[in-house]
Amino acid sequence: MFPIPLITAVLTYSGIVYLVLALVAMRRFSRAMDPPLTTPPPTVSILKPVKGSDPGLYRAFASHCQQQYAGRYELLLGASETGEPLEEMAAQLMREFPGSSVRVIQCPERLGLSGKVSTLEQMVPHALGEVLVINDADIRVGPNYLQHIAAHLAQPNVGLVTATYFAQVAERGTVWSKLEALGISTEFLPGILSARLLERGVRFGLGGTLALRRETLEAIGGFAVLRNHVADDYELGARVYRSGRTVALMREVVATTVPRYSFRGFAEHQLRWGRTVRDARPAQYFSTVTLHAVPWALAHVIATAASLPSITLLSMVLFLRTLVALSGGVGLLRDGQVLRDILLLPVRDCFSLLLWAWVYASDEIVWRGERFRLRRGVMERV
Repeated sequence: MFPIPLITAVLTYSGIVYLVLALVAMRRFSRAMDPPLTTPPPTVSILKPVKGSDPGLYRAFASHCQQQYAGRYELLLGASETGEPLEEMAAQLMREFPGSSVRVIQCPERLGLSGKVSTLEQMVPHALGEVLVINDADIRVGPNYLQHIAAHLAQPNVGLVTATYFAQVAERGTVWSKLEALGISTEFLPGILSARLLERGVRFGLGGTLALRRETLEAIGGFAVLRNHVADDYELGARVYRSGRTVALMREVVATTVPRYSFRGFAEHQLRWGRTVRDARPAQYFSTVTLHAVPWALAHVIATAASLPSITLLSMVLFLRTLVALSGGVGLLRDGQVLRDILLLPVRDCFSLLLWAWVYASDEIVWRGERFRLRRGVMERV
């Protein structure tokens, strides 16, 4: 049997290799530029499935009405539930931004287990654009968002455009909200960019942005094939990639909002994400146990009774982990919250390792208050 100090040392060094790889990946991505749009701008339909009403939604919708885009575009808000607030917001947007096109699409049917995909499927027939841009209701974007999307889609063989994102903590956010946002900026982003480097491109989509031509969506079977998928964003990008087209990760960054999570809400969201990744990429997910350098370095200090070499190793790990967090969260995403919450980074990393193990305890996930079981990416109601 291998001694515990040796095991923790090996796992720590594996984590160090990953941190260096993440730095290289982020450095390369930082040099990327969104191409200019050299073709006539296509007509774009922005599809936002909306569930419930939140005061922050108007700000997100408004950011899509302030586009510096030479072509025609429209904003469609998909409502799975009837209610006046969404209609009122649409009317207010039209008053505040004259010339903008905002429509509320009623989507009363439930097509499959995924409410989001069901709404999107019912929205598509109402869309006027040849390019469809899908993002979550609370996503906020910059004024050049559509211009960059159109420019990427005009490149040879690009089938889908996606984007990285950071999460702002809602007012009076809890520590669990801060841990969630910190993970998105300092853990999720390095993982995405490392996969991009190793796989020589992106082979999936990210929920912050999914943009593709209408004919591309039809060629892969439309939203109907995703009705029971929990990771519809991942699966949409994967199907586009498998069809022979490429997935472009644009340099433009979008923003979302993290709600006031309780521990239960935080854990359920993290477990849903982890079990979805494990289900989609089981081998890759298992191997990520070696990437948690900080908790393994702490375990190594304990296993060696705080020997000087173990403390030195921990210091090096903390330096590299902080460098990765600042390079990605602050340098690439421009997320100032990373600086504010940087002392929570070791706590976040230790929770990540615990949640990695917890993922294997069950195949069940909780999504929008409903409980499902995952089977090869497809949900089954429990």
